[in-house]
Amino acid sequence: MSQQSDGDDLIGMRCLVAGRVQGVFFRASTREEARRLGLSGYARNLADGRVEVLACGPRAAVAELRDWLSQGPPLARVEALACEPVPYQALSGFLNR
Repeated sequence: MSQQSDGDDLIGMRCLVAGRVQGVFFRASTREEARRLGLSGYARNLADGRVEVLACGPRAAVAELRDWLSQGPPLARVEALACEPVPYQALSGFLNR
């Protein structure tokens, strides 16, 4: 029986993305990227203009999404990205909320 590598550890991450991130397909693009990486979770707009992202899955894939969030889609302008670890949740799919 093989042992999982650190990159396969299942983790959760919550990020708050600030800047020009609403009205520029940020959530839809995040969902597409997360699904490509095999992650579950959600992206939702917050009343203060930020986008909240919850991503759960393999450590390496979550790290790759975090890197992507620092840039976002072409029309976005990310000014700040704050991420924190959260408990892994076995969610189904990646949603826009």
